[in-house]
Amino acid sequence: MLRIIIITLAYHENDTSLIRVETLPLFSNLSIVVISAIAIYMVFQAWNIDMTAWLASAGIVGIAIGFAAKDTLANLFSGVFIMVDAPYKIGDFIVLDSGERGEVTHIGIRSTGILTRDDVEVTIPNSIMGNTKIINESGGPHKKYRIRVKVSVAYGTDVDLVRKVLLDVAIKQSGICDTPEPRVRFRELGDSGLHFELLCWIDEPVLQGRSLDAMNEQVYKQFLIEGIEIPYNKQDLYIKDFPMSVISKDNQ
Repeated sequence: MLRIIIITLAYHENDTSLIRVETLPLFSNLSIVVISAIAIYMVFQAWNIDMTAWLASAGIVGIAIGFAAKDTLANLFSGVFIMVDAPYKIGDFIVLDSGERGEVTHIGIRSTGILTRDDVEVTIPNSIMGNTKIINESGGPHKKYRIRVKVSVAYGTDVDLVRKVLLDVAIKQSGICDTPEPRVRFRELGDSGLHFELLCWIDEPVLQGRSLDAMNEQVYKQFLIEGIEIPYNKQDLYIKDFPMSVISKDNQ
């Protein structure tokens, strides 16, 4: 009967439910353990058997098992909390503190699996996932993702022309969202040039790499057409005067 109730609750889940389809095996097994323990206790009580010694022994055994399987238990409880809190879901793109970025392919009781952009499956214990900073690129009010195209132009370049060229490239580029609309920010007066940033949105985080590739290519080509110089780091050395000893040696 209890098993039927658990299954019913799992298939009528909501965002705050503890019992879900993913956690169904855990709670099903726990219900069997609880029912078995109650049944054994009732049998012992019916036979007038003192449970004190048995409970003490069970406590010692439980402590020993807890120490031996502490990592497994940590993963198990972290998995349950991850499923309840739902900081990410299958299909989301996440970035970990350690630098891994990929699509969530599996959320289990013991571990979480992500598929990186190199098509490498990474399995991470839930105890680590529950105690690390996770950036969910698919989270927020919508699934759209903002990309940043950083460019520099030489001093003396027409700022308005740079803004126009960057916006035209973004508007004409396929895969760039119209809403929110692209925008250009003049970020910094740099050491060797003026630093701009083109901000635009794409439909999904998975498109980040190819979108940046296409945008960088088009910006570079359009700068060449418009005669906009892209500076490179350089230093000018000015010699105010030479030491007299060097001049006298050159005259000899």
